[in-house]
Amino acid sequence: MEHTEMTVGDLINHLSVHDRSTPLRLAMNPFFPTAHRLEQVVQAVDETGRPVVYLTEGRDANTQLGHLPPEVAVALTWQAPVQAPPRRPRRRAGLAASVK
Repeated sequence: MEHTEMTVGDLINHLSVHDRSTPLRLAMNPFFPTAHRLEQVVQAVDETGRPVVYLTEGRDANTQLGHLPPEVAVALTWQAPVQAPPRRPRRRAGLAASVK
């Protein structure tokens, strides 16, 4: 199965539906999902000689923003939706049957 990469045109198309003043972040690491600020766009050439554009994170301490919001990790299928366990009635002191 061939893996297709997102192109600059694909990214522009995806981003064009959003307000231009909206912050752009990078979701990384499906096993420990984190959010990162983007700082630069860098063009280079890959090992086959094709041009490639990299979105890079910053170097300052505030670049990694912490855990990715759960709804984003679920939307990316990095995590399964989690539901709270069903609530059980609470036990009350003094009402438990004594065992002899």
